[in-house]
Amino acid sequence: MIVVTGATGHLGRLVVENLLDRGVPAGEIVAAARTPEKAADLAARGVQVREADYERPETLASALAGAEKVLLISGAPGNRVADHQAVIDAAKAEGVRLFAYTSILNADTTAMQLADDHKATEANIKAAGLPYAFLRNSWYHENYTGQLPQTLQNGAILGAAGEGRIAGAARADYAAAAGAVLTSDGPVNVAYELAGDAPYTLTELAAVVTELSGTPVVYRDLPAEEFESTLAGFGLPAPAAKLFADVDANIARGALVNDSGDLSRLIGRPTTPVADTVAAALKS
Repeated sequence: MIVVTGATGHLGRLVVENLLDRGVPAGEIVAAARTPEKAADLAARGVQVREADYERPETLASALAGAEKVLLISGAPGNRVADHQAVIDAAKAEGVRLFAYTSILNADTTAMQLADDHKATEANIKAAGLPYAFLRNSWYHENYTGQLPQTLQNGAILGAAGEGRIAGAARADYAAAAGAVLTSDGPVNVAYELAGDAPYTLTELAAVVTELSGTPVVYRDLPAEEFESTLAGFGLPAPAAKLFADVDANIARGALVNDSGDLSRLIGRPTTPVADTVAAALKS
């Protein structure tokens, strides 16, 4: 039995789809979600849907019942170290033989504030003695294409990343990597540095958007403090604005690049070019 938490989220759904594509019987997959009703379409396909509310540990014991492998998809910033710990405790009690966790690229060395919760969760997984696989994901292309309408309207991508390169990949690439790890008898107690094959700068991304959309888009690089205040001015809560400005400042220092090749090896193909994701977003 394979349990996927956060199964109604963007990544979780793709992981479940990937497992089905790999031939895992639907009845051997558990889609664990805080709101099971949102997974009705998966239930209709035979996937087991179970409630899993991190803040109600009693739901986690039943969600993970019978699990051999678990994928913990990291939650949103806030209370996620404690939320993750509840899943870790349930997995330990169940005696799972693989506990996979979606962490962040270069988690053990990066200075990025966004990585703090991931570092803590990785440490807690190790302390629990669970056989683990850390899926250290780089940035999703969709982090940028999700804002494409605003980008085209404003004619600009704003940031504080300078000419730092981003080894991004499509969300489906990371889902495929998770599917590969969950369906293999590969090593345990390993960390995969999952990064795209073709890193790009935000200047290069702006050029791709311009070429494919026909709308001129430029990258406007701002000092980190100004970028933070700009995000806050757009209505982003102050802690989130600070966090994303720090992400960009660390991108400028090379935090989101890694040449391990782990991602393309796991999925058995080159990673998705950012131009493909931009093109798909323009058609949607």
